[in-house]
Amino acid sequence: MCYEPRMDEDDFDRVARDELRHLEDALSEVDPDDVEVSSSDGVLKLDLRDGTRIVINSHRAARQIWMAAISTAWHFDPAPPSGGGWTATRTGEELRPTLARLIQERIGLQLAL
Repeated sequence: MCYEPRMDEDDFDRVARDELRHLEDALSEVDPDDVEVSSSDGVLKLDLRDGTRIVINSHRAARQIWMAAISTAWHFDPAPPSGGGWTATRTGEELRPTLARLIQERIGLQLAL
């Protein structure tokens, strides 16, 4: 049950930017020796201490947030305004719990995102 895919660009840019900012802020408290965080132009890169790289970016044309890690990719649609969150089109997974799970599985770090 994803939000109307034809959300206009300004609305999409705002909600995607807010989500990426939320993730970056949540990760800013993590020791950079565990997770090094960098962001630029709508792309958030996480380099984990085990060498894993996670890339999260907003994709305006598709109106999605894309995440790639460990030879896997997810495409997350914005949920309806009342529901919040971002949901993967194929699996139904939500962005924040999926990211937290990846980090825990790779380096054992538990995060509340």
